[in-house]
Amino acid sequence: MTRNADTEKLVNFVVTSLVDNPDDVKIETKDDGERIVFEITTNPDDTGKVIGRQGRIIKALRTLTRAAGSVDGTQVEVEVLG
Repeated sequence: MTRNADTEKLVNFVVTSLVDNPDDVKIETKDDGERIVFEITTNPDDTGKVIGRQGRIIKALRTLTRAAGSVDGTQVEVEVLG
């Protein structure tokens, strides 16, 4: 299993734990060789829960994924689409 898959599982676990509708969570991974972007789509009612007050939760999730990516020198980004 690659570290990319482990990071995706981490993002999936954290996001589905936060929302009320975990079945509506979709995480699309885009890898262009230099960086990996995780695009998170949730139920519109749950988007605020992923972002958090003043963006604290998404900032923490981005910090976790950057740390996980830095182990093998990969730049990782997380975006919330809604």
